[in-house]
Amino acid sequence: MPISHKGLSLGTETMEPPPVDAPLKTLHNFYWSSHKEPHAIRRHAILKSHPQVKKLMGHEPRTKFIVVGVVALQCTVAYLLRNTHPLSLKFWLCAYVIGATANQNIFLAIHELSHNLAFRKPLHNKLFSVFTNTPIGVPYAASFAPYHQLHHKFLGDEVYDTDIPTKFEALVLSNVLGKAFFATFQIFFYALRPMFVTSIPMSLLHLLNVVYQFTFDYVWIHSFGWKSFMYFLISSFLAGSLHPCSGHFIAEHYLLNLEEALAGGKLALKHTPAEDEEIHSTDKSKISRADVEFQHRYALETFSYYGILNVFTWNVGLHNEHHDFPFVPWSRLWELNRMCPEYYQDLPKHDSWCKVLWNFVFTDDVTLYNRVKRVNKEHMN
Repeated sequence: MPISHKGLSLGTETMEPPPVDAPLKTLHNFYWSSHKEPHAIRRHAILKSHPQVKKLMGHEPRTKFIVVGVVALQCTVAYLLRNTHPLSLKFWLCAYVIGATANQNIFLAIHELSHNLAFRKPLHNKLFSVFTNTPIGVPYAASFAPYHQLHHKFLGDEVYDTDIPTKFEALVLSNVLGKAFFATFQIFFYALRPMFVTSIPMSLLHLLNVVYQFTFDYVWIHSFGWKSFMYFLISSFLAGSLHPCSGHFIAEHYLLNLEEALAGGKLALKHTPAEDEEIHSTDKSKISRADVEFQHRYALETFSYYGILNVFTWNVGLHNEHHDFPFVPWSRLWELNRMCPEYYQDLPKHDSWCKVLWNFVFTDDVTLYNRVKRVNKEHMN
């Protein structure tokens, strides 16, 4: 299958990942694709061959009870550490082992709620996400939801998918030290990047999120002291740092095993900066709009993980399954996987999120450019 993009064409049999000693103009670019994002294609194919998948969609009532339990756990540990200095070994061990795991669970509970998978009514999911935000320490839920919806709807879009690193991030951090810095502080990149890329209008939910969270923070600090409150903040930081569960951030969409990812459909072609300019200036009528026939190994840009850490992370590791059917809750993703083995069993996958973090930092040909991007339609004019 040839890959075409803005008049550029290359047969898949000749496409290879660029070597680490390739010219900078080749290395310093993303993997551009002119094809539609693969999940809509696979969703259509699965529903055609397995219409019973529709029965898996809907909310999961147990979600709210688990969230209440995790929030209670975090508040309990924070209270017990109220007289422990935040710089002590005991404090950091508790924050890393318990706090980071629990707050990663909270982050991903908010992810479930952003898809309206805990309650029947969307409003109830939004309001409960404000409560779920409690142990994070800073308002997060209201801002996450709209950006995440854009990530699903415009996967890889250079403007709307704020999960993709900016050119500045990729240019500065695509070396061992830079990648180590990114992996350590990735929570800040995911929190701050969206506001520099795509603006989302403020809503009443944002205001409610801010008022509730800061009111809780004030009451907690006044009642139990700043040491106790620091447990929430440090737990949130560690949850998005060098923690086993944080490996999912990188594992989900980075192309770490390029040879395997590019097998079969050969998902993308790297352009030079000059060609990138041509992409943005070429008349959009030159782009092929033909639908791509589904192939089991076509356009791989999302990767799943089926290991034990899914127990703590609402099965977010089943990420191909989630992107194919974002309205199937965490508790039924495994059933989706078993129902459609021919669509998932041969896809490349990760065996370890810890290994993902290690390979991301120390593998030479893995950089922040290792993401698939699509030209924003507005920029094509």
